[in-house]
Amino acid sequence: MVFDSYTFIVFLTAVLAVHYSAISWQYKKLSLLISSYLFYGSWNPPFVILLVLSTTIDWFAAQWMHVAESKGKRVAFLVLSLCTNLGMLGFFKYANFLVASYTDLVAALGITHVPPKLSIILPVGISFYTFQTLSYTIDVYRRKMEPAKSPLDFALYVSFFPQLVAGPIVRAVDFLPQCSTERRVSARHLGWGACLLVLGLFLKMVIADSMFSQTVDEVYSASRETHGTLDSWLGTIAFAGQIYCDFAGYSFCAIGVAMMLGFALPDNFRCPYAAIGFSDFWRRWHISLSTWLRDYLYIPLGGNRHGQVVMLMSLMATMLLGGLWHGPSWTFVAWGAVHGALLVIERLIRQTAIAKWSAWSTIGGKLCLAAITFACVCFTWVLFRANTFQQASSMWLAMMGWGGMVGSEVAFVDMLEVLGTFACLAFAHWHFRETPIESAVDRTPPIVLSIIVAAMLVTIFLTRGESRAFIYFQF
Repeated sequence: MVFDSYTFIVFLTAVLAVHYSAISWQYKKLSLLISSYLFYGSWNPPFVILLVLSTTIDWFAAQWMHVAESKGKRVAFLVLSLCTNLGMLGFFKYANFLVASYTDLVAALGITHVPPKLSIILPVGISFYTFQTLSYTIDVYRRKMEPAKSPLDFALYVSFFPQLVAGPIVRAVDFLPQCSTERRVSARHLGWGACLLVLGLFLKMVIADSMFSQTVDEVYSASRETHGTLDSWLGTIAFAGQIYCDFAGYSFCAIGVAMMLGFALPDNFRCPYAAIGFSDFWRRWHISLSTWLRDYLYIPLGGNRHGQVVMLMSLMATMLLGGLWHGPSWTFVAWGAVHGALLVIERLIRQTAIAKWSAWSTIGGKLCLAAITFACVCFTWVLFRANTFQQASSMWLAMMGWGGMVGSEVAFVDMLEVLGTFACLAFAHWHFRETPIESAVDRTPPIVLSIIVAAMLVTIFLTRGESRAFIYFQF
């Protein structure tokens, strides 16, 4: 069940009806928990067992940690949580990857050994809810919060269906307090949540799937042997737009649906293609993941506390693991490594006289830095989207004008569609770079806002074609 399906609309209508008619807050939370398990089970019912298992173990681990008298016992209960969650994530997500990597390694050494292939299905959303529950047990271990008092509240925190399968990754310290008292939903919250849902569906179905996906699939086709300079840039810019609109679209839908139920979820994107520098990019892109990696990986590895060498090594290790989190492939590891290298280079440049030039503070200087940042981000997106390293290297050479054709095999109409749509997206990012979307909505007359939402709804129904899974479902 996905947000851009009629099934979900029926499901959401039923959930809202039950939620608003429930006689008490406890019944409302119970109905949401049951709805969340039904939502998750619609993909593959047996995987609900994993969700329940993770919830149960982390509930008891946190409770035991809280009352443990010695640090050794607290560490043991934390290890129980880490091993359970990371063990399930490692088996389901990385077992086939490790077997394939082992096979390639022994083959490179001249040894022929083909281990049996594992028929493992990846549970949707396991990367997201694993990190979510780990943040809870780690925070309890660090005594940054007390364990949940209600098993129902904690189970709802782990399985809350709007953000269960693709984020945002929510911290228990932010969500559990919302469960303690009944969430009153005003007409404004209901309307604003519905607007965010429509906006998310528009970004996903109209922009990502209809405007960008065809060009991306054509340029990055596994059967394509040559790549021209123009096509390589066009396909990569289209993918930059596709992955943003696809993932941000899901996040807007999740935040909107949660708001309609009375819950607040954190922002996950803040105009990332208006970023000035790579640190700024990661403050704007997949914010819930980047802050998770910062708080639970980068800082524990040393962060900024032990000198520049430790800081740079911690930064590189964090981005490597962040790349691996995205998928069981060496191209994702390389993608994380390149982002780590860019962050390291940026940190070093900031210490030079070049970074202190007054020209960078002008509008022209900021636009120049934003353009450089975006161009480098596009180079990294090649690794994210390419099927192989060979394809990625071919694309890179073509983008730099080496070894590739100058012409284009993409239809002129498609080219205009991609460039025009992305230009509008980039303008919107720059325009709203420092302005929250809520502020812009508050300044917009209701009649104008109604026309915009109605236009998006009409466009969604007119352009609806083949349904595509959200890109981040595979992670």
